[in-house]
Amino acid sequence: MPDPWGIIDGFHDALGDYHATDDATRSALLGAMGVDPVNAAAPVPPRLRVLRAGETHASRGAGEIVLEDGTILKVEGSFPPDLPVGYHTFRGNAERPETVIVSPPACYFPDELRVWGFAAQLYAVRSSMSWGVGDLADLRALASWAKDLGAGLLMLSPLCASVCASPHVRPYSPCSRLYRNLLYLRVEEIPGAAQDPDIEPLRATARRMNGTRRIDYDVVVETKSRALDRLWSRFGGSLAFDRYCRDEGAPLRRFAVFCALAERLGVGWRRWPEEYRRPDSAAVERFAVECADRVRFRQWLQWLLDAQMLAASREIPLMADLPVGFDPDGADAWAYQDVLALGASIGAPPDDFNPNGQEWGLPPFVPHKLRAAAYRPIIETVRANLRHASALRIDHVMGLSRLYWIPATATAGTYVRYPFEELLAVLAVESQRARAWILGEDLGTVEDAVRARLAESRIPSYRLAFFENAHPSEYPALSFAAVTTHDLPTFTGLWSGEELLMRSEIGIPTHERALSSMRERLKRIAGLDDAVTAEDAVVGVHAVLARSPAAVVMATLEDALGIPDPPNRPGTITQWPNWSLALPQTLEEIRRHDRPRRLAAAMKR
Repeated sequence: MPDPWGIIDGFHDALGDYHATDDATRSALLGAMGVDPVNAAAPVPPRLRVLRAGETHASRGAGEIVLEDGTILKVEGSFPPDLPVGYHTFRGNAERPETVIVSPPACYFPDELRVWGFAAQLYAVRSSMSWGVGDLADLRALASWAKDLGAGLLMLSPLCASVCASPHVRPYSPCSRLYRNLLYLRVEEIPGAAQDPDIEPLRATARRMNGTRRIDYDVVVETKSRALDRLWSRFGGSLAFDRYCRDEGAPLRRFAVFCALAERLGVGWRRWPEEYRRPDSAAVERFAVECADRVRFRQWLQWLLDAQMLAASREIPLMADLPVGFDPDGADAWAYQDVLALGASIGAPPDDFNPNGQEWGLPPFVPHKLRAAAYRPIIETVRANLRHASALRIDHVMGLSRLYWIPATATAGTYVRYPFEELLAVLAVESQRARAWILGEDLGTVEDAVRARLAESRIPSYRLAFFENAHPSEYPALSFAAVTTHDLPTFTGLWSGEELLMRSEIGIPTHERALSSMRERLKRIAGLDDAVTAEDAVVGVHAVLARSPAAVVMATLEDALGIPDPPNRPGTITQWPNWSLALPQTLEEIRRHDRPRRLAAAMKR
C-alpha cells in the first residue's frame, strides 16, 4: 500500500546501489511536512478532481459547476463531457466546494517540429552597450543574429529574480520563479533615460566593467539601482502600467511587497519580526500602504522587464527555463510557506559525477498540501514562465513524479512521491493555453515509467551525446538532442583536455574515467580521431545530431565559440566563478565570428 505521505521505502541510485529509508529519515521527513511522526494519521483528501476533456464523469451528487469565466451549469449526477479545459468549481451538497481541473490529453507540441538553436546564458552575452552584464536588449540582438544564421529557437537559462535585497544572478536558486531579475533591464530603453543627464556618468561607470570577463554584480546592482531609482522618480504613470498591474493581480503585488520589505528588513524573511513573516498579516498590509511608492517601484520594474522581454521574443522563438525550486529566503518561499517543507532540502542521490550526492538548499512542496491548494502555486509559476515564451524547459522534470528530500535533522535522504498525473494535467492545461511546448530535463536517476508517461504527454526528453550510448540516428523523434549542458564540461574543454587540467588546478574531483568515456562517445558518433581539432570536432558532432530524428537540436554558445570554461561547475563555491563569467567576445565580435557560422551551417535541418 502506498505511503499516504509519499515517502518511499527505498530506492536504487544511478550506481545501482539500493538505499532503504530508515525510521530516522522517515520521522525527520514527516516532521518537515508538519506531521507528528508518532501520530501520523493519513492526510484528509482535498476537494479536488482532475478530469480528461471530452469524457463523462460522475459528480458527487447534484449541484452546479462554476466555470472559470463565471458561467454556471447545472449538474445532475454527472459532469457534462463538453466542459472546457481549465479550472472550475463544483458546488454540491457537500460542505466545501470542489475544484475540478479539466485537462487536455497531452501538452501542446507542434506537428512536424524540426528546429535547431543556440543555448545562452544571458548575463554572459555582453555588447559594447551593456552595463557590465548581458541584458534584454542584448538578447534581442542575439536573437536577431541567431535568426539570420537560420536558428529557429533560442534557449535561455532562468532570468528569474534573485534574492531581492542583493539581486545577484543565481539562475537555479531564485528569489521568485514568477518574476524577472532587474539586472536584465537595458536602462537606456526606459522612457526618460535619454533625456536624463544623471544617467550618463552611471552608464560610463557600468560600461567600464565590460573590460573584464568576471562580472562584478555588486557594481552592476549599485549602478543600475541608482539609475532606476532616478528614472522612477521622474515617472508620471501610464495607463499601460496600470493595466499590467491589474492583469498580474495579487501575485505581482505580493512579490513587490516582499521586495520592499526586504529593502527595509534585509534578506531572510524567517528572521524578520514575526508580524511580517506572513504575506496575509495585518502588519504586512499596513506596510504595503505606508510604503506604496516602493511597492509600485517594484511593480514598475517588472512592467519594464516584461516589455523588453516581449520585444526580444518577437525576433525568434524563446525557450524559457523553470528551475526545480527557489531560495528559502525568497519571495516564493514567503508566499507559499504554508505548502512547503522548510525543514528539508531537495537534491539528488549519488551518481558518477557526484559520489556523495547533492543538496541544493531548495525547499520542496509538501505533496498533500500542494493538492489541498489545488496546485495554485504550480499554475501561477508555469503560467508566468510561459509568458513571451514558445517553449519551456522544466529543470529536473522527474520532480513531477518524485523528489529526493534531505531533512535538516537527518544525515540521509530519500524520495517523496508527488501526484504525477495531476501535475501533468496542469502542465497540459497551461501548455495548450499558451501554445507553447514543454521540454523535460530528465538527466540523472529516472524511472522508466516516468519517461514513458512524459512521452505520452508529448514532453520531449534529453539526449546528450556526452551520455548516450545509442547513435543519434536512433534517437526518438520526440527528443531534444545536444552535446552538453551548463552544468557539464564544454565540448572544447573536454576535447582539448583543459577541463581535466582545470579540475585538477582548482582541487575538485576530476572524474577522469567519466571524461574519457564522454570523449570516446563523441569520437564514435562522428567517426573522429584524436588528431581532429576541437573546432572541426564540434562541427562534426553537431552535424550528426542535426541529421538525427530528434525534433530539436541545440548547441551552446560556449561550444559555438570554442570556449573551454563552463558556466557552472556543480560542487564548487569559491573554487570557480559560477554564473559570473562573461563570454570572451562581445556581441558585436560574435556577429563577425566565423566559427558560429560554420556550426550553424552544419546544424541547418
